[in-house]
Amino acid sequence: MANNRDHIESLAKGLRVLEAFGAERPRLSVSEAAAIAGLDRAGARRCLLTLHDLGYADYDGKYFSPTPRVLRLGLGALAALPLPQIVQPWLDQLSERIGQSTSVSVLDETEIVYLARAAQRRLMPVGLMPGSRLPAHCTSMGRVLLASLPEAEARALVERSDLSPRTPRSLTAPDEIMARVGEARRLGYAVIDQEVAMGLRALAVPLHSAHGRVVAALNTGFAAGDGHPDDAVAQTLPELLRVQDGLRRVLR
Repeated sequence: MANNRDHIESLAKGLRVLEAFGAERPRLSVSEAAAIAGLDRAGARRCLLTLHDLGYADYDGKYFSPTPRVLRLGLGALAALPLPQIVQPWLDQLSERIGQSTSVSVLDETEIVYLARAAQRRLMPVGLMPGSRLPAHCTSMGRVLLASLPEAEARALVERSDLSPRTPRSLTAPDEIMARVGEARRLGYAVIDQEVAMGLRALAVPLHSAHGRVVAALNTGFAAGDGHPDDAVAQTLPELLRVQDGLRRVLR
């Protein structure tokens, strides 16, 4: 990359600093941002002050935090993607039929990124929207997306993941997680039971293009108190497979 004259190093540094923020790191000092982004302190400070000047970060004299203006970057990019536009009406109708929230996401390294969502007015322990991210290894959509990869590639992503438990039911051993990924590959769907948040179960299937390539994942979530997970699969999986089949004809 250093030999590429089209590469703008200052822009790359600014993006690395912006990516240093996250749900668990909403406020960063210059030193913290520099360490996470892999920059020297002076470079990180210039990037942060530039973001502040442009309205992308607040600054209280010690800590920087991203402003809502940052959402323009991610939501603008999401809006430009054809996939969210294609799947949204399918999600809306599916959500109405089954009475549950539905989502579509893609894999980004060790995380899934939500591209589209149809939310029902039910109390769920996890608030999600397009642009939200969750670990791939412990989510239903993440597991079907990992299952679409070669075994070695999926394992490498799992082993690079932060496997800190989110709930007492979370799996933290790579071998156990890979066994569930293998199960998703064999069955064609994945179920999680309160691994992301207590009280939340989820069911996901992969979405294929017309050429058979897995391009995204589709899921629905339901309350853990709604009977046995197998009952929810029996009731809901046919509806997800119906959407999967319909989208296969239109996705490229």
